[in-house]
Amino acid sequence: MSKSQKIADCLSRSENVIAFTGAGISTESGIPDFRSPGGIWANSQPVYFQDFLASADSRYEYWRQKSVSHSDFQNSQPNVGHQVLGKWQDAGRLQAVITQNIDGLHQDAGSNKVLELHGTARKIMCLECNARFPAAEMVEKFLADDRVPGCPACGGLLKHATVSFGQQLSEDVLEEAIQLSSTADLYFAMGSSLVVEPAASLPRLAKQNGANLVIINRDETPQDNLADWVIHKSIGEVLKEIDQCLTES
Repeated sequence: MSKSQKIADCLSRSENVIAFTGAGISTESGIPDFRSPGGIWANSQPVYFQDFLASADSRYEYWRQKSVSHSDFQNSQPNVGHQVLGKWQDAGRLQAVITQNIDGLHQDAGSNKVLELHGTARKIMCLECNARFPAAEMVEKFLADDRVPGCPACGGLLKHATVSFGQQLSEDVLEEAIQLSSTADLYFAMGSSLVVEPAASLPRLAKQNGANLVIINRDETPQDNLADWVIHKSIGEVLKEIDQCLTES
């Protein structure tokens, strides 16, 4: 029996299934991993949150970098991996998606329960009045004026509704992710190096609390030895195989 068939059998028996995703699932939609040779950090240093707050030059560099990566997000479409997870959630097989990604592709593919650990690049938020605006219109304004826009509502500092280096994750989102992970009976960890904390602790927490753990990733991870099944292949390809096994059975 193939790994995909075994995972499909486990999925069909499980009641609390969670998918945890990282950059690897979105690279299959053409979005570069920030850390990859084609990513934004190959030629630029990330702007830390404290520098963003303290320096107008840092805020300009932040917006410059975000404007470069915005086109990748805006032009991307969900791939088969996103679509299979959306299908499973719609069918009640998958309870939730916990993601490190900020691109919104899980929602585009039909997933209606998505916890975005690092926020969303689709919105701009004011750090003072918490107003939110569509990212596209603010990026266009930055590019047209060549200066960082202020909040239309209060004039405050604007940044993407994402978690920058040095900025705290949302406590509510992280707490819910911990709860979902600790009660899962089957846990998919996909497209993540599983080294960035606290997100990397979630699959380990699931396994410690009795979940079957599936790791699907192009490269080895530090948690491969904990997993019940490890597959180093395309996420979309593997999820499509598992879904086909479900359909046939």
